[in-house]
Amino acid sequence: MTKIQLVTNTIINQGALPLYYNVDETVTLEILRSLYKAGIRAVEYTSRGEAALSNFTKMVEVRNVEMPEMLLGIGTIKNVKQAEEYYKAGADFFISPGFVAEVAAFLIPKDLLYSPGCMTPTEIIAAETAGVTFIKLFPGNALGPGFMSAIKDVFPNLKFMPTGGVDTTKESIESWFKAGVSAVGMGSKLVSKELMLAKDYATIENETKKVLDIIQTLK
Repeated sequence: MTKIQLVTNTIINQGALPLYYNVDETVTLEILRSLYKAGIRAVEYTSRGEAALSNFTKMVEVRNVEMPEMLLGIGTIKNVKQAEEYYKAGADFFISPGFVAEVAAFLIPKDLLYSPGCMTPTEIIAAETAGVTFIKLFPGNALGPGFMSAIKDVFPNLKFMPTGGVDTTKESIESWFKAGVSAVGMGSKLVSKELMLAKDYATIENETKKVLDIIQTLK
């Protein structure tokens, strides 16, 4: 099995991809442990702050010791320089807010999954032509499940995942899966700033378990 297929299968099997960023290394690692205990085996860390690369490097180190099955992805990749940095740090997959052709050209030949954010058929076609197989619908709250329903027959060979605006409720998650997505990206609705600030790792774990249970009932 290729690495791209392994990452794709892992994300689809769990049905949700948690994503978060915290400037504090200890908080970052404790959230990772909470997600792992909840049953998560692929997570996206968002490259949005100065501490992101050093935190991510530590995540890889801890993962290798404590949770070898966990796949660590990096989000908000906007250029090749960033992709190269996180490739060297050991990222298993890469996610962008938009499609960057140079990033696709750098990662895909290395058998690394690249999932760019797209919100138009033109962008999706460009990504598919570059070899992308897993599309992030972004921002999900602006597009809505109706967009997915409208385009899914045009792109039968692609997998889709909305990020942004997906709630932790059964109604919200179900509406996306019924529309045809393979997974849902979940950021602040799942790992909220409030929970991170309170260092409430037990609630993060429990809420994640609930989301995974909801998804299993929908499959």
